[in-house]
Amino acid sequence: MTCLRRAAGLAAALTGTLAALLTPAAAQAAPAAPAGCRTSATVPSDAEQARLQDARTAGFTERSGLGELLGAFPSALCAARDARQAERVVTTWGRTLWQAGLDRAQGRRPSGELPARDDRPLYWTRLAMTVRLAQWQPRFDVDHAALRARVEDASRGLDDGFDSAPGVRRIFVSGFDPFGLDAEPRRANPSGSAVLQLHGQRITLADGSTAEVRAVVLPVRYRDFDEGIVERAFTPHLRPGRQSADLITSISQGYPGKFTLEEWAGRARSADPATDNAAALSGGTTRHPVDAPGLAAGPQFVRTTLPTDGMRAVQQPFPVLLNTFVTEIPAGATDPVFRPDGPTPGSRAVSGGGGGYLSNEVAYRSNRLRTLLAPGLPGGHLHTPVLTGLPADPSLLTAPEFEQNEAAIGDEVRAILSTARL
Repeated sequence: MTCLRRAAGLAAALTGTLAALLTPAAAQAAPAAPAGCRTSATVPSDAEQARLQDARTAGFTERSGLGELLGAFPSALCAARDARQAERVVTTWGRTLWQAGLDRAQGRRPSGELPARDDRPLYWTRLAMTVRLAQWQPRFDVDHAALRARVEDASRGLDDGFDSAPGVRRIFVSGFDPFGLDAEPRRANPSGSAVLQLHGQRITLADGSTAEVRAVVLPVRYRDFDEGIVERAFTPHLRPGRQSADLITSISQGYPGKFTLEEWAGRARSADPATDNAAALSGGTTRHPVDAPGLAAGPQFVRTTLPTDGMRAVQQPFPVLLNTFVTEIPAGATDPVFRPDGPTPGSRAVSGGGGGYLSNEVAYRSNRLRTLLAPGLPGGHLHTPVLTGLPADPSLLTAPEFEQNEAAIGDEVRAILSTARL
């Protein structure tokens, strides 16, 4: 409720009428819009939004205490009187959702039945919010795609930077949304959970210094990567200034039973037939890797500069390993070759240690930028263990084993980052 009240105050100042709409009655009315506010239930949904038809997905919002926030969103939209106000309202609601996700993950919002560290409520509530936005039919012209982009950015942490306290180091990390949801819509992503727990927190490093951690949660969608979301997220923290970081790392879910620090990130996409959350293919396979559309020039492989020796000192409860594997097409050849010890000169990247999917690509994009803007900065990619423990009963959203595993992975991510000497 604290986040909702803050949002109500800010949005009321923006629209002049929103505070009166943010009442329990309005929240219970979701998803209906206020009288006189035009909506359309026939707006087509994309492949990601269509998964909301599974009734279990609503449980992640309602059973996490985020139902009020989603329920009040249509009223907030209908209070906007022009396109500029609409942009400000969706930005406010996106930021409020982000803060609500942080408050849950860090134990400041104990409402609801789902575990505090769970990343799934933020994901499914955001997605439901984009459907409400698409259904809204104002009496003035708006760019629905641009408004959705504002909701997405604000609710993923792209608007949220370091506090810049004197003498405090800065660590910037990224995680991911859940994925593989056609096979199992209850899946979580431990990287998203871990960075939500860490965002805004201060940790003590191995050299005794204090570091503030800031984070974003990225979508599992090729389209967003093509449009530069990684560059928008990382660039402010790689340039000199108040938002510059002392260490960056992308984080994603990787292999069963272990953490891996990826020695190499490859330039290419090669993960087809695997699709993203929007059911899109990359266009690249192991035999025919492709570069992302519009990807700026750069090397075929980028090497980590993370302090991997110190990070590998953490071995409990999961081992932390250095992964030096890559797949390449050697210079002058046409067939892919697996290399256990990194790439050879002049080769074409097929996949980095993290494969040829978006976890490899976020590592490549962020560290390509690092080599240009802050070449001396520690940076790389960390893969978490696969999160297991979902209950066998498909009607149940959580179980003690799942919650314990999620907590253990998040705690170990914090421990790994704490080994840094900056």
